[in-house]
Amino acid sequence: MNIEELHTFIKLCEIKNFTKTADTLCMSQPTVSLHIKNLEKEFQTQLFQRSPKLLCITPTGEILLERAKQMIQLYEQTKQEMLDYHHAVQGHLKIGASFTIGEYILPPLLVELKEKYPELSFQIIIGNTDEIVQYAKLFQVDIGLVEGKTNEKEIIVEPFKDDELVIVSSVQHPLAAKEKVTIADLQNEDWITREIGSGTGEYLKHFLQTNELKVKTLLSISSIQGIKETVINNLGLSLLSKSVIERDLKMGEIHVVQLENTPFWRTFSYIYSPSMKKKRNVKIFIEELCQLKTS
Repeated sequence: MNIEELHTFIKLCEIKNFTKTADTLCMSQPTVSLHIKNLEKEFQTQLFQRSPKLLCITPTGEILLERAKQMIQLYEQTKQEMLDYHHAVQGHLKIGASFTIGEYILPPLLVELKEKYPELSFQIIIGNTDEIVQYAKLFQVDIGLVEGKTNEKEIIVEPFKDDELVIVSSVQHPLAAKEKVTIADLQNEDWITREIGSGTGEYLKHFLQTNELKVKTLLSISSIQGIKETVINNLGLSLLSKSVIERDLKMGEIHVVQLENTPFWRTFSYIYSPSMKKKRNVKIFIEELCQLKTS
């Protein structure tokens, strides 16, 4: 077994066609077949069920697919660590971030990192909290940044910043005219939330349930910008991070509903697999991340 065979196997799982896989990898079809045959011999199992029109991965093939991705990631990490030992900070850092962090908190930090380490390149993957947790677990990112909670035992979770959540409405909404709003004022309102798996969406769900609020309608949107535009157009209330509405507040396009009780706070955390802990680029990123001021 070698890394090239694992690459071939992963690509065949994606394309599900030997000829197209060979073309994509710029190799002959017999070479693709040989790579798969070698892997099946190595693991003493059938990885694909073949028919003239269909190629299906077997249950044991599914197991190898997950592990193959992890092995390739560890191989690339080891190569990078060898380079890091002899050279200045350079190479590649793959960061997964949930939407709030990836779209509003991370960009300014990347500017600072690029100025300090011009030879370091970045790849950013944005998804909801559940997706980022899975990316970190499967080594598909070097480090993840999330606003939600996770019970995943295979990854390390460390807080790095506190974040305030606020209820927002359009400036035309009746609640915008009130200086202070009670929980009772929030009964039977239209709400706009993030999709299942979102950290922000989970906080809104918890808020509604804890305060026994009846919801008139609940609209789910998998985009922060989409939620903001919907709120601005007076289609409902939402719960958002204060950091994502700063520009909208300055432009007078959105209103923060002032509740009588204390504000909502949550914690942003960085997550990573224990095997990533010693990776030099990950260490540097964590050091910069932890310098962010609590707001």
